[in-house]
Amino acid sequence: MSSLRYIYSGAAPLPAELADQARRGFKCPIVEAYGLSETSPLVNTHPVPRIRPGSVGPPIADTIEKVVDLSNEQELPPGEPGELFVKGPQVMKGYWGQRIETAEAFTRDGWLRTGDIAYIDEEGYVHLVDRKKEMIKYKGHQIAPAELEALLLEHPAVLDVAVVPKRQPDGGETPKAFVVLRPGATATAEEIQAWAEEKVAPFKKIRDLEFLDVIPKSLAGKILRRELIQRDRQKEEAGG
Repeated sequence: MSSLRYIYSGAAPLPAELADQARRGFKCPIVEAYGLSETSPLVNTHPVPRIRPGSVGPPIADTIEKVVDLSNEQELPPGEPGELFVKGPQVMKGYWGQRIETAEAFTRDGWLRTGDIAYIDEEGYVHLVDRKKEMIKYKGHQIAPAELEALLLEHPAVLDVAVVPKRQPDGGETPKAFVVLRPGATATAEEIQAWAEEKVAPFKKIRDLEFLDVIPKSLAGKILRRELIQRDRQKEEAGG
């Protein structure tokens, strides 16, 4: 490993705990980058001398970004989370043969709607929060699964985790965590939930937790949340 200079991470937000472990283990900087298939794919990465942990960096050359309010698409000031919009020469012209989907992906003045929730800091570095479509809606609040996953990974007994929305009888949603324990570790669902509850706002409380042997993921390492949501609903239906 002596010739290893940098490690680049993409595809999904990198939990701080995992980034710290990799940084210590490989003894080199961890550089997060961001992009989409629709942007060929790179949008953000770090200038090597100015790597900022927890961020995907500023936009690359000839690319501009802004963060807008989820309700009215008005641009938000630095530090305020909203949907990330992108313009640049690497952005696609549209989805082949899909005019409706293309029209939905772009604003009238040519901004690509990424579908990602993020905020931009005072120096122009972008910080990802989660996918817009994966946000959990609880009594008017928006809860980012990635935030709760990063928190739970800090628990000494937790090896891997995924958080998904669990539907409620009133039509709302609450966070449910699927957890893989570390080999040899012991912890109850109640213990982990109580540990997490002390570290989040009341509306972000994890109200259900289930243990698994493995978290289903794609070849790119993305959590297959649909499989977990479907598993939970089938379990509900079987029980009811």
